Amino acid sequence: MSEFLPPEPSVSNRSTQRRSLNLQEKYPCPVCQHGEIQPMVMMDAYSCPFCRHLFSVNLEAQILRLEDAVQPMMWRWNGRRWRSLGANVDLSILVWLSSLVLVVLPAGLIWLCAYIFPPLEGLHWNSFPIIWGEIVCAIHSGFAFWLLAEHYQFPTYITCKIGLAQLLARLFSTP
Repeated sequence: MSEFLPPEPSVSNRSTQRRSLNLQEKYPCPVCQHGEIQPMVMMDAYSCPFCRHLFSVNLEAQILRLEDAVQPMMWRWNGRRWRSLGANVDLSILVWLSSLVLVVLPAGLIWLCAYIFPPLEGLHWNSFPIIWGEIVCAIHSGFAFWLLAEHYQFPTYITCKIGLAQLLARLFSTP
């Protein structure tokens, strides 16, 4: 009976062996890079229980596509890990321009007003407009970073976002 069974590959061979994408195995999640995508029952799709994203799969092309996001994101399986197929360039330019305007315009208006209408000399708070401009620039830079992190789905950002959601759920859940 054992002569009909193919020899099992050694453990060292398994790690270096390239495998093709199929619907019976688990793979590392390309979005959060923390969880594992698992096949969904009776569907040609995967889901990640950690970041809760849904993926469709094209087995012939070995491509995984993120389905539950506004931005279309795709990855190709090379046998060992995921390779990104790139982002939408038009949307990326729009996100970067929006982030730049969000940071530069409000802080620039405050600094321009402070330059055109400088505070009177000898006042106790004469450096307030410059400090206010720096505060606005810092806060709006945070908004711009959030916008870029949401657009590009950085793994560290996704992990922190999910951890914070789980912490808040534990804190506000009734025992």
